[in-house]
Amino acid sequence: MKKTTTAGFALATAAALAVTLAGAAGASAAPTPTYDFSDCPAIPSGVDATRWKCEVLTATGSMRLGDREVPELAPMTITHAEGPMPDGSKGQVWGALRGGPTAVPGGLLGTPPGDRGPLLGLSLQPEYGGRSDFYTVGDRMGLFTLRFRAVSPLLPGGCVIGGGGAPIEIRLTRVGSSEWISKNPPVIKFTAADDTFTVPAATGCGPLTRLVNDRLGLPAQTGNRITFSAVYTFKTYDLLPAR
Repeated sequence: MKKTTTAGFALATAAALAVTLAGAAGASAAPTPTYDFSDCPAIPSGVDATRWKCEVLTATGSMRLGDREVPELAPMTITHAEGPMPDGSKGQVWGALRGGPTAVPGGLLGTPPGDRGPLLGLSLQPEYGGRSDFYTVGDRMGLFTLRFRAVSPLLPGGCVIGGGGAPIEIRLTRVGSSEWISKNPPVIKFTAADDTFTVPAATGCGPLTRLVNDRLGLPAQTGNRITFSAVYTFKTYDLLPAR
């Protein structure tokens, strides 16, 4: 599996997509951005490259885990491939998830020093949870699994929410209609949300495990929510370098 924690890629992709949005809303002569398809995975042998697409999606949004609001998520970029298998069934191949850490307001203590003191800060780093299905049925946009690494100078590197084979299952539902921002290159904008998922307790946080869980209100069976404002583009594999 590819490395999944490069914030620069997500930020660069988000910036490129923002250029497209601005161009669609304003000057028609705005330059066409260049998209990064370097995370596109190899597709199965024997499939039709003209019918397989690599999709690159960048999302921002907000999240509630347990009783903690995270009002502004760092940009997250998801890359995957999909298309028909030789027998006619639907095929998918995971590419990568890349995103920067998102600061939790109040840090480890939930007080202003947690925002100002470097030692007391707390961030959540998204990582791929190992399973995904991006085929859309109506407004249901499939599922993907996440875990969040809790990052702080006071926490060990193995402090994870959704680790140990029990990732968070996100099943997004589209809110409203999708909008074509550009036809060439293809850029589609949509909003999606999920408020049905559960969040397990954090594990691997050493002596501060209880503090992290109390701070975030975990485990949480209800009350969780994630909302994404997303844009995505795609390219068929006959137009991509061989993988």
